[in-house]
Amino acid sequence: MGQTIIEKILSGHSGRTLKPGEIAEVRIDARMARDFGGANVVKNLRESRLGVHDVKKTFFTFDCNPGGSDQKYAANQQICRVFAREQAITVYDIDAGIGTHIAIDEGLVLPGGTLVSTDSHANVLGAIGAFGQGMGDRDIAAAWAYGQVWFKVPKSIRVILKGIPPLGTTAKDIGLAFLRKFGAAGLLGLSAELYGEAVDSLGLSERITVASLATEMGGIILLFPPNEPVLKHFDRLGKKAKAVSADADASYEKTVEIDVSGLVPLISRPGHPEDVVPVSDVAGAKIDSAFIGSCTNGRYEDMRAAAEILKGRKVAPGVVLKIVPATRAIWQRCLSDGLLDVFARAGGLVGNPGCAGCAEGQIGQNGPGEVTVSTGNRNFPGKQGKGNVYLASPETAAASAVAGCITVASDIPDKPVLFAAAHPKAVSREGGGRKVPREGGRPTVITGRVWVIDKDNIDTDMIFHNRYLAITDIAQMGRYTFDNLAGWEDFARKASPGDIVITAGNFGAGSSRQQAVDCFKSLGIQAIVARSFGAIYERNAINAALPVLAGDLITSGLEDGENITLNLATGEVKRHRTGEVFRVEPLSETQMAIYQRGGLLNRA
Repeated sequence: MGQTIIEKILSGHSGRTLKPGEIAEVRIDARMARDFGGANVVKNLRESRLGVHDVKKTFFTFDCNPGGSDQKYAANQQICRVFAREQAITVYDIDAGIGTHIAIDEGLVLPGGTLVSTDSHANVLGAIGAFGQGMGDRDIAAAWAYGQVWFKVPKSIRVILKGIPPLGTTAKDIGLAFLRKFGAAGLLGLSAELYGEAVDSLGLSERITVASLATEMGGIILLFPPNEPVLKHFDRLGKKAKAVSADADASYEKTVEIDVSGLVPLISRPGHPEDVVPVSDVAGAKIDSAFIGSCTNGRYEDMRAAAEILKGRKVAPGVVLKIVPATRAIWQRCLSDGLLDVFARAGGLVGNPGCAGCAEGQIGQNGPGEVTVSTGNRNFPGKQGKGNVYLASPETAAASAVAGCITVASDIPDKPVLFAAAHPKAVSREGGGRKVPREGGRPTVITGRVWVIDKDNIDTDMIFHNRYLAITDIAQMGRYTFDNLAGWEDFARKASPGDIVITAGNFGAGSSRQQAVDCFKSLGIQAIVARSFGAIYERNAINAALPVLAGDLITSGLEDGENITLNLATGEVKRHRTGEVFRVEPLSETQMAIYQRGGLLNRA
């Protein structure tokens, strides 16, 4: 039986032929830590007294908050710089841009290669036919120390694009069409390979746009077989790149066809990236701001497309336009080609290269009640600020900024839509706090009180909001647990050590932040049982020795405050009140081993 692309890459980096479901130690070609996760990586290495396996393959990238405008970010960056000087590690500092884009543009990883980063969108490497994976700080510390990490080979599907998209549509519209098709969890734990005439015609930047949205569908990665333009990109860098492709007899879970011949400009409504509708459905909605950039649409081609719309025009009165190129090289090219002048004359603010608003950077966040059209990949509540965020293409974002309302480039009105009234003031609140309980032994049978949260797609911003990402002390994390989950903002004050969380599907979707796991450990939560988990979240919990078990206890009738006994080894769940017994998936052999030794980095 032949192999899929992901199976070939992981097999080639593990030394043995792998198939879906197998777990193997995978060699990592490039290992990155960002400014918000890097300090924790350093802390893990120092506390575990571990060195760096290969400094030539190890990098810091300061792309979340390049300006260090937050004191905690500035402190974390300095921690990373000091460690880098000690270890002779390369730092892509505040002027460099987004790490995953640097990896592609400088050839740190080639087609068929592997990269891990504290960036949950490291799977953007799928654009060049490479394996990229976002991971938490323990995983990254292990990759830095040992040069490899364990990984479970995902199942693969084929996605075939039928037809050619019409003029006036973009790669972002293709990506949004994917989100509309698969939803927030339709690719959960899967690798998807993309084929079809439309795929063959996509350039590198367009492939990056589509690939960056895999995380929002729960996917491990969207993989593009490299085409000629991608291979020529590496030729220009003086790198020998070879195309990686699936075998003709490779086995797939299924094949999905998406017809793009009738594609129209699309937009994702606030709160859910997968809530995708035609732009025409929301056209005319008044906006406060627009943002063009992020790892999804921060390429030169994105900047040029926006500039073509903005040239000779002005941003609507009162509307704020923020533009952030992905890398310094792209920023410099925009300067040389006059694009920055176009942006400035239109009334836009151009920022330092980096992630900007998507990762609480120096520009791009919005305020309470603010309505933003963004080219990013996420619009979870609170992700890009306190306002409401629509996701769209650079063309739609630029056109909407000029119009003062949501529109497409072909429908920009002669006069912009003006503001009619002020927005209401927002009310802020603070979370509670508690002391961190000490860890005891490692029992395989646990008893505790349950909290039942019947909600799907609880993302990491709901669990542990990004405004707290600079916190590295676990003792401070518990008080912010579910601080951004409607109806559960007081969870930290009500929970007690020994409690067990029961929830629904795709728990932990979104970011790779380790704090979304460690906040539960801070509170002394014994285990989490969910129908399914976000792929990055699940491995973060495993590596932190927090038991996470897949199973449907939502339909069991369990209620808040009941006690259950949970056998981690067998998956048996006993309900004390009735004596009923339920079943969930037990801990795997790998998960149990990591749990028993107290975490991934403890290798006695």
